[in-house]
Amino acid sequence: MGIAESTPDELPSDAEEQLRSGEQQLELSGRRLRRLPSAVCALSRLQKLYVSGSGLRELPEEIEELRELRILALDFNKLERLPDGLCRLPRLTRLYLGSNRLLALPADFAQLQSLRCLWIEGNFLRRFPRPLLRLVALQSLQMGDNRLRALPAELPRMTGLRGLWLYGNRFEEFPPALLRMGRLHILDLDRNRLGGFPDLHPLRALRVFSYDHNPVTGPPRVADTVFLVGEGAVERMAERDEPTPRPQPRRPARAFEDDEEEDLLIGGGGVLERAGGSLRALEATPGLGT
Repeated sequence: MGIAESTPDELPSDAEEQLRSGEQQLELSGRRLRRLPSAVCALSRLQKLYVSGSGLRELPEEIEELRELRILALDFNKLERLPDGLCRLPRLTRLYLGSNRLLALPADFAQLQSLRCLWIEGNFLRRFPRPLLRLVALQSLQMGDNRLRALPAELPRMTGLRGLWLYGNRFEEFPPALLRMGRLHILDLDRNRLGGFPDLHPLRALRVFSYDHNPVTGPPRVADTVFLVGEGAVERMAERDEPTPRPQPRRPARAFEDDEEEDLLIGGGGVLERAGGSLRALEATPGLGT
């Protein structure tokens, strides 16, 4: 028997029991909800809200009433747009929007100045959303499996960014702006259309670079401290006379919500998280996130 569909304005029957624990967390994932119940928006002390894979098609403007919200998971739904109210959540640090139907982000998205981790993979983005350029505290940006062909020249304004996942897009040339991202630790460009790379030594903080499934004949020039994933990577790293890190078992995507920067970066997905990847190496990379 399937899960009963809730009425539009009521909380599910088990919501009170969940909230009684005092954790201010509500799990609604897997419910059949075309719209978030308005009663949820009245939970002004809520800190974590999970509504993944619930068939959501829209969100109410009243979501802005969740002023204490830190984590919001809306992935695997049918959202085509986001309300401006979502952009007025002052304490939001993690937002999961992957596998929806988004074409763009609201202009007011730049108001989310506390945001540190954004997953927006598996949508229909053709252009890099310019409001993101103003999110200087953002550390982990997961934009895989979209339709991007270029990145804005202003990308280095995102001085807090440490992990950037751009796999499964439509890049034919290495975006020049990336060469000025000197604080980036993780860069994933798997499954694009790149035929070559510039010298990546300017990326002085880079620790992991993944370029697998591109029409290239060999690895790029990088510092010897960079872990490579792609054609010729094993041979190149063997030339450094150092052992190849052994991949560790993958952890669940939300196992790192209360951890520090290292787990925030690993939680960005890409090499570690996406299904069908050939390597899960990030956890084996020493010093990540320091």
